[in-house]
Amino acid sequence: HVQLVESGGGSVQAGGSLRLSCAASRYTDSRACMGWFRQAPGKEREGVASIVSAGSTSYIRYADSVKGRFTISKDDAKNTLYLEMNSLKPEDTGVYYCAAGERTYTTLDSHDYGNWGQGTQVTVS
Repeated sequence: HVQLVESGGGSVQAGGSLRLSCAASRYTDSRACMGWFRQAPGKEREGVASIVSAGSTSYIRYADSVKGRFTISKDDAKNTLYLEMNSLKPEDTGVYYCAAGERTYTTLDSHDYGNWGQGTQVTVS
């Protein structure tokens, strides 16, 4: 079991940017999927971005709603996952969760992830 701790959330105006970080408590297999999810009040949790690595190549998947605005990346040496969020919109508001799974492909299905962080609030007004 790996512990995940998110940071970097906050309140910004529409059009602004935030960078979320997720620190893992131990080494995670770079070939296994990691992802970002979000949950808005009254809505189901949705996948935002997912990443897996194969050698020096990273494979990435984004939800259509964030393509071109969000960038997922990771630093395997630091066991840290990132989410760079630009051109933020009010509909991006929610609690953002970092997750780690065992699939060796990108996936935005929350059922493919077994380890979750506690979440960090992002509010866009």
